[in-house]
Parts: sequence; structure tokens; C-alpha cells
Amino acid sequence: MKRRAFITLLGGAAAAWPLAARAQQGTMPVVGLLHPSSTDTARLRAFRQGLKDAGFIASLARPGGNLTGINILSTELAAKRLELLRALVPGATRIAVLVDPTNAAGTDSTLRDVGAAARALGLQIQVLNASTSLELDAAFAALVSERSDALLVGSTPFLFDRRVQLAQLAARHAVPAIYQDRHHAEVGGLMSYGASLVDAYRHVGVYTGRILKGAKPADLPVVQSTRFELVINVPTARMLGLNVPQALLATADEVIE
Repeated sequence: MKRRAFITLLGGAAAAWPLAARAQQGTMPVVGLLHPSSTDTARLRAFRQGLKDAGFIASLARPGGNLTGINILSTELAAKRLELLRALVPGATRIAVLVDPTNAAGTDSTLRDVGAAARALGLQIQVLNASTSLELDAAFAALVSERSDALLVGSTPFLFDRRVQLAQLAARHAVPAIYQDRHHAEVGGLMSYGASLVDAYRHVGVYTGRILKGAKPADLPVVQSTRFELVINVPTARMLGLNVPQALLATADEVIE
């Protein structure tokens, strides 16, 4: 019988990946996508150690088991998103940061990284929490009340799923905002910066093809996303009365006209 690869596209909790492998009883190769929830060295070390203790990998460079794949950076890019938002709205002095409090690891990492970047840029931060559709409405009302100049949206599954509502709320309240990936910009969000999911899917496909041809997951290193993309929605910028700097347009991977 030919060897088959089980492909799992997973996001959110780091624990989901080894659980998926366990569900296969350690016999079927698993190629996965994983969204790390923190840049904290201790947490990442604990995650890797957890995989090792569970017997799924010996190391990221040489997994040694039936599990391999790619780590997609998202939360880790929050500070870079703040820099890009400031470049687009140079007069901003107060930035709102929207996070999902039910995703503790992602929220802590985002606020820590954004907080440090904001201090370096001389910006004030307003923290907004939302984990339901109604709470999103309340968060934008608080943003307007506190007169924040722009918004950085955190990277969690809930905030990704509510991307259309977020784009509509930002437009309704005339709030410049930056998001986690291109799907937000494609539905009307102003700007996004994040790892290329297309590139990550391609990598999963390459690994799957190699396994189908006889390669062992044990010998395929768990790699980290290396391609990142900046997407700018120019019609949204015009609607908000923003002139996108030419330097920013020149660095964008895609400009939506």
C-alpha cells in the first residue's frame, strides 16, 4: 500500500498540532500549519519541549517522528505593523490596539510587543478588548470616545473571522487600521502585513509531495515562514482622506486599486 500524507491546516493553540498527530496514533505522516501564539522565548522553548516530551519531534531541525510542517508568524509581527501604521498616519499620537481577551497568549504577546514599539515611537496606546460581535461595536465606540487616531487589530482566529465587520466598522467611524493578513485588505480593510499564506500552503504541498515520494517527516525540518507581504487598499485610503506615501506604495507587495 502506498504511503499517504495527512494534511492538517491548523491555527490558534499550539497544542492542537500534537493532538492531531496523536489522533493518527503516530502511524500516518502529518504536515501542518501552525500559528505560534507568542514571541516569548520561554513559551516557545516550552512548546518545543512539549513536542519533544510527547515524542512527536526530537528537534525542529530534525523532527524524528511523523510530524513536520511550517510555523506561520503572525502575532510576532505586531511591532512591525505599528511602524507601518505610523508611516501611513504620521500625525497619529494615540493608537488603539484591539485584542481578543479569550486568546491570552496572543493578547499578552501583542500588547508586550506593541507597548515596547509604542514607547520607542513616542505613542500612547489604548487597549480594546472584544471576543463577540457586540463587543466589537462597543470597542469602536470606546475608540471614538477616547479619540484614538488609528487602530492596530490583533492576530487571533476570532478577529480574522470578523474581518468584514471590522472593515465596515473602521469605514463607518473613519478609523485608519492595519490588520494581520491580506484577507482583511481584500474585504475593504486599509492595510495588512503578515506572512504569506499562499507561500505557506505551497510549502505544505511541497512537503506532502516529498512524503508521497518516500521522504520521511522525521527528516523534514519544521520551518518558519520567511515571506511576508504588505497589502494596501488605496480606495479605502481615499475614503479616509489619506494620501499613501510613495515610499510605502513602493514597498507594498500588492496595491489594491
